[in-house]
Amino acid sequence: MKLLFVHQNFPGQFLYLAPEMQRRGHDCRVLTDAKNQNPSDIPVLKYSFSPKEVDPAATRLGRNYTAMSDRGVVIARAARKLRDEQGYVPDVIFGHSGWGETLFLKEVWPEAKLLVYAEFYYHGVGGDVGFDLEFSVPSFDQVMIAQGRAAYLAQALLHADRGLSPTEWQASRHPPKLREMIDVIFDGVDCDRLAPNPLAQFTLPNGSVLKVGDEVLTFVNRNLEPYRGFHVFMRALPAVLAARPEAQVVIVGGNEVSYGFMPKEGGNWKDKLLAEVGDKLDLDRVHFVGKLPYDQFVDLMHVGRAHAYLTYPFVLSWSMVEAMACGALVVGSRTAPVQEVIRDGVNGRLVEFFDVESWSKALIEVLAEPERFTLLRSEAIETARRSYDLRTICLPKQISLLTSLESGQLG
Repeated sequence: MKLLFVHQNFPGQFLYLAPEMQRRGHDCRVLTDAKNQNPSDIPVLKYSFSPKEVDPAATRLGRNYTAMSDRGVVIARAARKLRDEQGYVPDVIFGHSGWGETLFLKEVWPEAKLLVYAEFYYHGVGGDVGFDLEFSVPSFDQVMIAQGRAAYLAQALLHADRGLSPTEWQASRHPPKLREMIDVIFDGVDCDRLAPNPLAQFTLPNGSVLKVGDEVLTFVNRNLEPYRGFHVFMRALPAVLAARPEAQVVIVGGNEVSYGFMPKEGGNWKDKLLAEVGDKLDLDRVHFVGKLPYDQFVDLMHVGRAHAYLTYPFVLSWSMVEAMACGALVVGSRTAPVQEVIRDGVNGRLVEFFDVESWSKALIEVLAEPERFTLLRSEAIETARRSYDLRTICLPKQISLLTSLESGQLG
């Protein structure tokens, strides 16, 4: 089939699917933002989007829709150029709806089947909005703003033939009529590549080498921010390090934000939390390693004894499932995305998101008594293989969805 992937930061969620479809002989192409410098073996068409400054006072609740639909218009024009100049008409378009990119593609290619990656649907209650009272005071205006943000996401699905969400909880956030359109298929983790490696090593910035069996606590985010519980984790660390004098803590992530906002007083969340608790920490044993190449991330997960993962009720990170596949003992926040995967005392541990004292206690227990949690580690590996494995579960389901959509069996 002729298959067009649309993602402003390709490959994104199509990291495995796109090359697999090309390997199988399908005619794959990519439509992405000109600022995206990620390498690709798949032919790429880039669009240039320089959004105009939006006046919040003038656009009010529509400011988010204005920005997203403006991007959609630019992409539609690039698509029309591709159609008119090259005669290109895809059989299936698979695009992420999160930035408005798919909004008008059916106007260009009405004959194409459109599948949207429906990652998250905003709500004023029950999700990320108003969850963390330390940084956000709930208000009715906040509820309306969040609901207003969902307008373009609803439109994207209404104009599509089908949607795909990676987890049941993320799919469930959509209104019932839209939820009927959505298939739930996780992006997939490569369990063979991630399988426990007793010979793994990880070199710290100071040159020290961590090995399997060492007392290592890990924390991983794309960026260190409250949405992923960085503040809670840092506040739990003083007690952990005091109780476990041999423990080494490795923190992975950049100093920007992926989902939330920078501290109001300026700077970044790392500096803010270090200013708050740094004098209570043995900083020779707390290692900030920034963003890691994937192979180094895997090595780190293999040597880790405990892995802390926290998230607001929001999008689930790949890294949590990858950590499980590596055999890391995940101590996760008792929030809906995590609870879909981790069962407390079965394949991991769960702790209330804001309960700093309980976080310290749980992490100390896992670090102190690794043999106590051997069965949980084994079940975590089996959970990843049984439900989230790339090769045997997720890719086959994704490919089946695409081929069924192209053949007209879905939609």
